[in-house]
Amino acid sequence: MNKGQRAGNGAIAVEVENGKSYYWCACGISSKQPFCDGSHNGTEFKPLTYRAEATKKMFFCACKQTNNPPFCDGSHNT
Repeated sequence: MNKGQRAGNGAIAVEVENGKSYYWCACGISSKQPFCDGSHNGTEFKPLTYRAEATKKMFFCACKQTNNPPFCDGSHNT
């Protein structure tokens, strides 16, 4: 699978709510980073669904190079 274009150079912290679904932008072109706004239409990319299992702060990948989507794994440092 191809990785999207960089939308940032670090993680984006988001306070997620238990039981709520979040749609992580995989293409990198959404204007609502780190989440999908439909900008991927017409590309090979689709958003990745994450359903929160607890209410807490999570760190979503913005560089789109992570090997642990939708979360930051430090790939932006390479």
